[in-house]
Amino acid sequence: MKKVLLLLTIAFVTYQTHAQGILGKLNKALSKDSSKSILSTIKGGGSKGLSSDDIISGLKEALRVATDSTAKNLSKADGFFKNEAIKLVMPSEAVKVEKTLRSVGAGALVDKAILSMNRAAEDAAGNVGEIFFTAIKQMTVTDGLSILRGSNTAATEYLKKTTTATLTERMRPVIEASLQKVNATQYWKDAFSKYNMFSREKVNTDLTAYVTGKALEGMFYNISLKEQDIRKDPKAQVTDILKKVFGK
Repeated sequence: MKKVLLLLTIAFVTYQTHAQGILGKLNKALSKDSSKSILSTIKGGGSKGLSSDDIISGLKEALRVATDSTAKNLSKADGFFKNEAIKLVMPSEAVKVEKTLRSVGAGALVDKAILSMNRAAEDAAGNVGEIFFTAIKQMTVTDGLSILRGSNTAATEYLKKTTTATLTERMRPVIEASLQKVNATQYWKDAFSKYNMFSREKVNTDLTAYVTGKALEGMFYNISLKEQDIRKDPKAQVTDILKKVFGK
């Protein structure tokens, strides 16, 4: 009887050790590629399973549609100027300048300066497609998982993080040329010269940097709105992959 118990005990310990070894190996294997395992089990549209390739393709398509739409709409005349949410106005440092100029009857000069800044932003908005396309194309599975776990504007935040430096470098000379083309720098110089006639304080604002920064803010704001629409509104899911990934 003692021999039987001893044999049963040895068998149980051996089985338990073997089972723990298998579980340990399984957990180790899963931890090596957790992003893919999680992505591959995500469900979409009820019982419809989505592969990691589906999800990455859907996120890339969402960004492509959002950036294409934004560039197209904002590069039109009044794309910035008549959009109150992103319209470029005088920088905070120049608010005093604007008030002073308007108070002395030079409001038309200020209006020309503001219009010219918006025209420069509109001119530059149509030249960013390639930069966005490159960033979208380089999205990885890990990026996709982070976006899925993020907010309704997580894809836009990914784009902002990966393109802002390149966009600033590429857009600044375009905006500078655009400001010259629409005489913004001249209006700006005229406005400050006029202001300096009435004030001891001199205002020295980098107009090109200001317009570039505000143009980027406006573009990303509009991309985020489009992303939210794609995630929530079936009418904005204009391609099959968008319907598959985001459709209910």
